[in-house]
Amino acid sequence: MFAPTQEDVRRFFCGVYQKSLAGQPMEALETLASLWIDEHPEYHSDLADTEAAVERDYDASVNGRSNPFLHLSMHLSISEQCSIDQPAGIRQAVELLTKRLDSLHAAHHEVMECLQDMLWQGQVHQRAPDGAAYVEAVQRRATQRN
Repeated sequence: MFAPTQEDVRRFFCGVYQKSLAGQPMEALETLASLWIDEHPEYHSDLADTEAAVERDYDASVNGRSNPFLHLSMHLSISEQCSIDQPAGIRQAVELLTKRLDSLHAAHHEVMECLQDMLWQGQVHQRAPDGAAYVEAVQRRATQRN
């Protein structure tokens, strides 16, 4: 199983940003990451200085700022879940939510809330994350009326 450290994740995203700026070739995962980085210009300054990013504290309760590396990692996770449809049904649920919102980016942000809740519930109840409940939560968002 792939278990990168916090530093690995930060170096990965900073490296992708640097490759993107330089027009260098990228691996498939790097290309996907670069697309999400492009969607978040507010993170570009964080990604521009790798060593500062590795050292920076992104505790929102302290500095009131979200962690760009966590956010981008969640985009990648959701993209990967959809590509292999795991948990089962997530691809269709995200597609329906994307259609309802007319934006893959906006859909991902709503899915992130569901993903966060699934992980939190698993921790609180000391059990494995409930993928079916996660998919159901995304489906509810996809079918709710405005």
